[in-house]
Amino acid sequence: MPDTPTKETVLAALKSVRTPGGVDLVSAGILSEIAIVKGKVYFALSVPPRDARAYEAVRREAEETVRALPGVAGATVVLTADAKEGEAAKQADAAIGRGIGGVRHIIAVASGKGGVGKSTTAVNIALGLLANGLKVGLLDADVYGPSVPRLLAISEKPGLIGDNILAPIEKFGLKTMSIGFLVEEETPMIWRGPMVISALTQMLNDVAWGELDVLVVDMPPGTGDAQLTMAQKASLAGAVVVSTPQDLALIDARKGLEMFKRVNVPVLGIVENMSYFICPKCGEQSDIFGHGGAENEARKLGVPFLGALPLHMAVRETSDAGRPIVVSDPTSTHARLYREIAASIWNGLSGAATVKGPKIVIE
Repeated sequence: MPDTPTKETVLAALKSVRTPGGVDLVSAGILSEIAIVKGKVYFALSVPPRDARAYEAVRREAEETVRALPGVAGATVVLTADAKEGEAAKQADAAIGRGIGGVRHIIAVASGKGGVGKSTTAVNIALGLLANGLKVGLLDADVYGPSVPRLLAISEKPGLIGDNILAPIEKFGLKTMSIGFLVEEETPMIWRGPMVISALTQMLNDVAWGELDVLVVDMPPGTGDAQLTMAQKASLAGAVVVSTPQDLALIDARKGLEMFKRVNVPVLGIVENMSYFICPKCGEQSDIFGHGGAENEARKLGVPFLGALPLHMAVRETSDAGRPIVVSDPTSTHARLYREIAASIWNGLSGAATVKGPKIVIE
């Protein structure tokens, strides 16, 4: 058996642990994704509320079994139970309602649907804020589809400060955290809602963010439970909504805008991404997805229009290479557009009160 623990060795050991029904823990289908950070193993057991008490002994045995493996520096196994809606809301309130010391403003970059370039926009906006002289962090809150590890070419695992505080990974001067730092890129996150909320609260509160002017949160697409919890409980100073110009995307963007309105989060503005295509050979502009739809929507809704970003090969290539356009080609037109959008966002925050956000716990 290797001295460094792996998911395979952990799973092999857990087959010796039996549930109250006599099934081995791996076959029972209640294991979360296993995270291993510097020899410390973290995972959860998700069971119905009525079985929580009976599974406490199983949780302890699983923790002791993993802790005894060669190379394991520690093990934390958490028992989660799907609560009723009201109980789940109370638990989320308690876990996320606290502030993040040192962080002045938390802003969300959101979209009503996937595929509109939200994460690329979020990363370049964060780097734009940084280029404008601010202290900035970036939280990848898209648990099911984390993009920040690829967009910033980060492959290392975050370190631990003490027993359960994660050290953010710095890249290009940006402090970052993502669930993608803890799992392999190909690993699907087969987690239920309560576990996603737990992971998000951990990445907010159990990370040593330090002193930041802005923490940019790359939100999951859509308006589901994770998005609503973050919007309600993370003490957001404001939200930026990203959309493409066509009507189909704008329908979903309106839902995102309405969500923030209902939970009293100020909308700092709308960004129209892939607003037009510039041919890399001839320089001709083509409105592949239409043009101006997001700007018209912003005008109708009375919210700021932050700018139009092109669909351009350079943005795609630098993003895929893990060197976003703002840092790889800072004098380019595209980098200038991101910095201008970042400046508009900061101007929108200038009158906001100091923001306190939620807290994260490693499980």
